[in-house]
Amino acid sequence: MAFEATKREWCELATFFRLLSDGKVVLGTADAKKGDVYWPIAMIQREEHDGTRHYYIGKEDIRIESEKKDKSIPREDFGIVAGLILQAVKSSTENEVASPDAVEEFLDQAAIFDLEANTKDRTDFSIAFWHPEAPLRGFNVRSRLSVMNPLLDGGRAANLKLEQSGIKFATPTVNKINSLPESPTEVAERIMMIERLGGVLKYSDVADRVFRSNLLMIDLHFPRVLAEMVRIMHLDDITRISELTEIIKQINPLKIKDELISKHCFYEFKMKQFLMALGLGMRPAKIYNGQDSAVEGILLMDGNRDILCYHKSEKQVMEDFLFQNSRLEKGSLDKDKYGFLEKENGTYYFKLNAKIGLTKR
Repeated sequence: MAFEATKREWCELATFFRLLSDGKVVLGTADAKKGDVYWPIAMIQREEHDGTRHYYIGKEDIRIESEKKDKSIPREDFGIVAGLILQAVKSSTENEVASPDAVEEFLDQAAIFDLEANTKDRTDFSIAFWHPEAPLRGFNVRSRLSVMNPLLDGGRAANLKLEQSGIKFATPTVNKINSLPESPTEVAERIMMIERLGGVLKYSDVADRVFRSNLLMIDLHFPRVLAEMVRIMHLDDITRISELTEIIKQINPLKIKDELISKHCFYEFKMKQFLMALGLGMRPAKIYNGQDSAVEGILLMDGNRDILCYHKSEKQVMEDFLFQNSRLEKGSLDKDKYGFLEKENGTYYFKLNAKIGLTKR
C-alpha cells in the first residue's frame, strides 16, 4: 500500500531531485521569474535521521556518500521521479498525496527515509556550487504548488498589543465585543465595534520581550509600523506587503519628514530589512543579533515547476523579491490568542498577530 505525505513534503523532495538531475539552478528575478544566470551545482548535502548524505553530481551519475556505504544512481532517474511526484501533486485536490508507483522503491534505493530533511538549523539542505569543496550554502525550500511555511510564523510570540482607551467599557460591553460570531472578518468587526462605541486603540507594545527586541533591531519604532500594517490588513483586507507599505507612506505613523519618505524610501528600506532578516532565519521567540544563520537563501518552486534561487549574495534582488512577493496572513485566533479585548493590570488591550508568508502567485 502506498504511503501518503503532504504536498509540501513532496515538493521539497521533488525540488531536491530536480536539482540533482539538472545539476544547476537559475537565479530568480525580483518579480519571481527565471533570470538569465545559472549557478552550477557540484554537491548537495542533506540530513537524514541516521546521518549526513552527500550527493555528488557527475556527468551521468549521482554518487551518494553516507556513513554506512556509497552508491551511484543515474542522474536522469532523479529527474524522472521528480516528474512523477510533481504530476501527483498537481493532479491531487487533497493536501495528503499518495506516493506514485515506483517512487517508494526509488526512495529505498536512494536511501531516503525522511521526506523532510532532519535538521535543527532550519535549512532543508545545503549546496556546494561550482566545486564539491566549495563552501556549503544552506537553503529553505518553498513551493507554490503547496502550502508554504511562513517567513514569520505567527504564534503567540508574534502578538502586538494595542491599548484600549477613550472610554471605559463595562464588563458586559467587553463580553459583547469578544463574543462577535466567528468569521473571516471577526477581528475587523471587533475593532470597528470598539471604535463605534467610543473606544480608541493605540499601539502599546510587543507581547513577547524577545520579539520586541528583534523588531527593535530593525528600528526603534518598527513595532509601531508593523502593528499599523496588521491593523490595515484586517480593516481593509489588503495583504501584500508592497501595497501595505504604500499606505503606510501616506499615513506616516512615525511622523517623519516627507524627504525621508519619498527620497530615502524609509518605510520600504525598513520593511526590506525586516523581510531579509526573516528570510535568513529571524524567529519571534529566538534572540536575533543581526548575525548570519545557517540559512543563506530560498529555493522557490513556482507554479510552472521552475526552481528559482535567491541567495543573500544577490542582496538587492532577494530583498526586492521578498518585498514584492510577501503578504500578511491571518493565524488562528484561538491558537495564537489575539483579536479579543483582554484586561492586564486594570487596562484593556487588543492583540493583533503578525504572520508573513510568500504569495502563491
